[in-house]
Amino acid sequence: MTAKIAITMGDPAGIGPELIERLLQEQPQWREQVCVIGLRNWVSRLEQSLGVTVESTGGPEQCTPGHPDVGGAQAALEAMQRAASGCREGRYRAVVTGPISKHECRKAGMTQPGQTEFFAEQWGGEPTMAFVAPTLTVSLATWHVPLMDLPNWLTPATLERCVRHTAELMLRLGVSRPRIAVCGLNPHAGEQGQIGREEVEWINPLIARLQANLARIELSGCHPADTVFYRHVSGEFDAVVALYHDQALAPVKTVAFHEAVNVTLGLPHVRTSPDHGTAFGIAGKGVARPLSLQRALELADRLTRQVV
Repeated sequence: MTAKIAITMGDPAGIGPELIERLLQEQPQWREQVCVIGLRNWVSRLEQSLGVTVESTGGPEQCTPGHPDVGGAQAALEAMQRAASGCREGRYRAVVTGPISKHECRKAGMTQPGQTEFFAEQWGGEPTMAFVAPTLTVSLATWHVPLMDLPNWLTPATLERCVRHTAELMLRLGVSRPRIAVCGLNPHAGEQGQIGREEVEWINPLIARLQANLARIELSGCHPADTVFYRHVSGEFDAVVALYHDQALAPVKTVAFHEAVNVTLGLPHVRTSPDHGTAFGIAGKGVARPLSLQRALELADRLTRQVV
């Protein structure tokens, strides 16, 4: 397998560049398998000191850690664009993205809510956001949506797509008969219609229909969200489908803050990312941990080698 995995620097004022450099210093086995995309001066230094393949962007010659600006965000966007086109052209087999500042990227011209939507627009496909960690796997039917707008986004179509993408992911990860639980929307999963009717009226009927048509999957729900993640990490389920952003991310970041990997499902190419942000407050201080980046690289490698 000759195509490399592209790693984008993310916002150059955040912790992305230092984590990439530290990982490649400490784990030299990755150096021949990746191409690092980022600011010219930085990637040139990596190329000379570590021998890695690089691709440079425009942007400022220097960037001060912890002080983001539009110039750095423009370079981060260019790195994403280069990674996306590299996959389309067959030069890269996957992308691992460093964290960006959505606020600065909007000022730099980014129109998508986040990197998940950016790569969906670049590559086509209907994306699903998911998180993979050693003890839990969680996918999201909706994600970057204001909670008050959730009824407009959580539909039978979006939930079905999420369930199907989750099933495909688990099969690719080698789970022969995945046990997938679906969260209820309301407290106590609606208490049989006493605390909301969504579970009774359409979510449970949809789950029943999907179970009848997914022969290799054990699908169940709606499960109360306040207990289903405990049951998952205890081994009762292989994955959980959550219905909105914080329903998924609160348990993920509580249980596996340093190890979880963000993976975009439903696209023609693999894209993973560490499960943390730019962390401008600690950028340049040498205290950021590269474990989530390592896990993101490992998962991208695994998914581009695994055959169902």
